[in-house]
Amino acid sequence: MALTPWDFIIDAADVDETMDENSDIEENLKELACRKAEPIAEKYPHDIVIGSDTIVYIDGQILGKPADEEDAKRLLRLLSGRSHSVYTGVCIMDGNGRRIKFCEKTSVVFKELTEEEIDWYVRSGEPMGKAGAYGIQGHAGLFVESIVGDYYNVVGLPLNRVYEELCSI
Repeated sequence: MALTPWDFIIDAADVDETMDENSDIEENLKELACRKAEPIAEKYPHDIVIGSDTIVYIDGQILGKPADEEDAKRLLRLLSGRSHSVYTGVCIMDGNGRRIKFCEKTSVVFKELTEEEIDWYVRSGEPMGKAGAYGIQGHAGLFVESIVGDYYNVVGLPLNRVYEELCSI
């Protein structure tokens, strides 16, 4: 099989991202990914559309994007020295009405963070707008002791699984 690059555009849908924390996380994320994909698929009815959403999960709670710098510090303290899970729900839609839905999970272990490290990282601005107040692909990679699962899932899209699913279409 000859591999060719795919042309793509990024287009975001404005949807309610609220999830029921009492329901199954993976099912919630798959449905949220589909809610994000649906309006884009309507705009581009002949194209393949990928919707996704990523969350950080620890102690039975979903860690969303920090509201402000103090909230980012709180989230980082919660992750410090501990293992947490990163889930990404994906929905792939094609022009024939087919939907492929799946959820990937990756376990991440953070080192014990000092207050100085937390302050430095928050001052960088990097935690803002990121689930769990960190981006593994940036400076927070310094804090990761280990991962089990797909690194790119933690970045925000499990590339290998998406590729495999796209090849099946």
